[in-house]
Amino acid sequence: MAEYAGLGAEFRERYRIVTDPAMIRAERSVIGGDYGASSYTTMEQADYLAQCLQLRPGRLLLDVGSGSGWPGNYLAASTGCNAVLSDPTLEGMAVAAQRSRSDRLATTSVVAYGDALPFRSEVFDAATSSDVFC
Repeated sequence: MAEYAGLGAEFRERYRIVTDPAMIRAERSVIGGDYGASSYTTMEQADYLAQCLQLRPGRLLLDVGSGSGWPGNYLAASTGCNAVLSDPTLEGMAVAAQRSRSDRLATTSVVAYGDALPFRSEVFDAATSSDVFC
């Protein structure tokens, strides 16, 4: 994981600006929502994912590389599924957890690298990953 060590300051800055009003306006215009998107998945595409994955209450979703919670938080909000959001950045997961709390979502944020996830096999009903290069 040493290859990620020097990226801390860059990630802190990236996730600091997701709550800036100008960034929220830009995200709403481009993505269609304000979940702190760190990928280029639109809300329309996220809705299509939810349909394909048959997300609904009682289903458990794993979102790998969630960044600040997009699209995992949105999918939990729009479908009622439970979600585990995973990203190696503490800063991103802090933003995601705050949004989860404020929206009262059934999500859990876990700081973890995509190639070393701390979960047992076959725990999740579905998984997503948007614009992640692992």
